[in-house]
Amino acid sequence: MNSIRGIGAIAFAGVALLALSGCTQGSASNGSGDGEDGAITLEFQSLSDQPATQEAVKKIVDDWNAENPDVQVEIVQAGWDGTFDKLITQFTGGTAPDIIHFEASSIVSFAADGYLADLTDLIDEELKGDISEGIWDSVTHDDQIIAYPSTLQSYMAFANADLLEAAGVEIPTGDTMTWEELQEIAKATTTGGTYGLGWGLASPTAAIMSLSMGFDGSYFSGEGADASIEVGENELAVPELIHEMAYTDKTIEPTSLTQSGSDVLASFYGGKVAMTVQGSFQATNIANDAPEGFNWVALPPLEGSAGAIQAANPQTYSVNIDSEYVEESADFLNFFMSGDNLAQIAYADALIPSSESARAEVETLAADNPAWTQVLASGEGLEGPAFLKVEKYTEWKDTIATPAFQQYLADQITSEQLATQLSDGWADIAG
Repeated sequence: MNSIRGIGAIAFAGVALLALSGCTQGSASNGSGDGEDGAITLEFQSLSDQPATQEAVKKIVDDWNAENPDVQVEIVQAGWDGTFDKLITQFTGGTAPDIIHFEASSIVSFAADGYLADLTDLIDEELKGDISEGIWDSVTHDDQIIAYPSTLQSYMAFANADLLEAAGVEIPTGDTMTWEELQEIAKATTTGGTYGLGWGLASPTAAIMSLSMGFDGSYFSGEGADASIEVGENELAVPELIHEMAYTDKTIEPTSLTQSGSDVLASFYGGKVAMTVQGSFQATNIANDAPEGFNWVALPPLEGSAGAIQAANPQTYSVNIDSEYVEESADFLNFFMSGDNLAQIAYADALIPSSESARAEVETLAADNPAWTQVLASGEGLEGPAFLKVEKYTEWKDTIATPAFQQYLADQITSEQLATQLSDGWADIAG
């Protein structure tokens, strides 16, 4: 890359990652080097924080190391919390690892400042063809692919099948489910002490921005520092629908709007809400944690006026442009991202793999969990959103969008005031 390096575009605090949880952060050592036997060592900073996922990653690395004695990979275990700021320090101090695990929405600024290698010509051609153009677009900056996209999540509705049956509701079985169907089911199942829907929207921006794509709600146009915002009818469709269900239909459990998605699961298990919208990864958590005999189903992907489209914001693997071993790092990532390997990681993390071959393998691994059928189906509608090309998106999301959406969902401002706050806030940040 020819970008001038600096941290002006990325040095802001309070970065919140999209729908990702953290753990205790580790630290990477300085650079890669040569082993005693002449082998080179690649530092791989991994953020995988679930024990099963860490085991899957370790096995893949062990398999590579056994097959490639001249190129050894060393895992540097880190955590999601504070990674953005840590990477700023590592890049500016020249201590960043060779291979960097992160997510698409948070690597744009690092790519813009010239810290990430162009991988376009280093990615295995078979792998390129195995991943959709829309997902590749989510990791493309200035016509350069600057990361391998690995696993993703969607937003899905899960339902208590017994409560739907008691309300005389037929469980949707089509390829998709409209928002109108969701509203009607919520109305039918709101009775007595039960609400039709519980939706943890304490941090609402990720879900709203993602689901808005189903209504052609892109919010942003243009790229980098030249991006502009438009908050019109399409962008307001999802927040207005949620607001209508909460305050007109009165079918959303009010407390849930101030909770996290995980917090709402207790109400779901307890029969206080008939449905809940969650990140798709919760399918495995529900299967593991729901009370014995709890009869639940995953409903088809939500479809707006433009289709069942959501934002692809994948976890990513990038290569430090200053690594002495960019090509060797890409060789390892081509191995790491093979269908079988990626399927093991996705299944352990309960996420949607980016490649078709890995999704097919996950179908086999998850044959005993029917909810995975809908989870994988939701992955078909994931496309790279406009906000991934916006350098100051994360700052706008944290300081402007999240508090504005929270006020609107608390019925403290109108949708017109919401649009004004989102637009004016962007103008202040973009300068």
